[in-house]
Amino acid sequence: MQRTTLGTLSAAQVLGGIAIAGSIPAGALIAASLDGDGAAGLAATSGVLGAAIVALPLARLALSRGRRISISTGYATGAIGALVVIAGGVHQSTALVLIGCLFVGAASAAGYQARYGAIDLAVPGRRARALSIVVWATTLGAVLGPNLLEVSGNVALALGLPQLTGAYLLAFAVLALAVLLLMTLLRPDPYLLSRALADQASGTVAATPRLRDGLTHLRGHRLAVLGVISLSIGHVVMVMVMVMTPVHMSHVDISLQLIGLVISVHVLGMYALSPVVGWLVDRIGRVPMLMVGAVVLLVACLVSALVPANSVVGLGIGLFLLGLGWSCTLIAGSTLLTEQVEQADRPSVQGLADLVMNVAGALGGVIAGIIVLKSSYTVLCLAAIVPVLVLAALCLPWLRRRPAAPAELIST
Repeated sequence: MQRTTLGTLSAAQVLGGIAIAGSIPAGALIAASLDGDGAAGLAATSGVLGAAIVALPLARLALSRGRRISISTGYATGAIGALVVIAGGVHQSTALVLIGCLFVGAASAAGYQARYGAIDLAVPGRRARALSIVVWATTLGAVLGPNLLEVSGNVALALGLPQLTGAYLLAFAVLALAVLLLMTLLRPDPYLLSRALADQASGTVAATPRLRDGLTHLRGHRLAVLGVISLSIGHVVMVMVMVMTPVHMSHVDISLQLIGLVISVHVLGMYALSPVVGWLVDRIGRVPMLMVGAVVLLVACLVSALVPANSVVGLGIGLFLLGLGWSCTLIAGSTLLTEQVEQADRPSVQGLADLVMNVAGALGGVIAGIIVLKSSYTVLCLAAIVPVLVLAALCLPWLRRRPAAPAELIST
């Protein structure tokens, strides 16, 4: 069942990756064309905020009805949002574009929850690797998405729509297909099955966990709190730099194809090496890999700050490292968080963590737009170093300690 779960979730992640990675630069450019560079930051912020808004409702669905219904609902909401963005582009309405981006953000939240679905049936020593497989599956779609900007744009023009709305036509189609795939193949549900197996092993039927219990569990587990903080910092740094890079490059008349190439390289960094990252997380530990992620993010910010806007290679290197650092914090932080709470309560804590992560990312998008509007992209990249240093400082004390055992080993 674990193999079936990983296969189904991975296939859905390929489709979700096409939709999300392609729509991020397109949404920023649509908003910028309608209302200036500041609106580009707002478009990305709306997407991240949308992911934050639905994180807890999706966690509630996972607790009561399982991962299949929860993830499918997120992707379906994202498909509806894609149609709203298209309407905004047609009517030149920034408000509609931002509302649509808000709904598309639900697809991002669904993709994030899918990584936790990979852990539901995984054995303790292979959790990070199982999670990384689903994260890695996003690579194909996420690399294809931005590179299909021109092709999907031509389709949109042929239909009499604005060119950049083509990315959202594609997003609608692939998200609808992902919903069909999950509803058909993700049976039995991995979370519900894992709970049933736990009840069978203990000889008792555990009470249905409540969503509000997530905060209570976090208060008693300092390493789980570190996991939440690492997820949030990695995400906010990635959003701050990534969201303004297409706008930064567009100021020197870089072609849409080259902008899409740089974003594809960034997404490659986010996902392509995730199996290696997952193996290292299981091999050398969760907190050491968080420190590695902090170092990589620091280098990424410095590289992106120092290269000129017309340097496709330089920005490609910076954005690749940005994605790789994010991957380290995501996989190590998610695994650390999951291991510190009991199995039945994990969706509530995971939902709370994704809420905090996406709210932080939304604030990062707003801050990024303001910094670039008032100063420059270089200053933005240097400002992003500050939270990276905070993460490194929080990890240092734990590197000198023996890590706490996972929650199920403590209870045993």
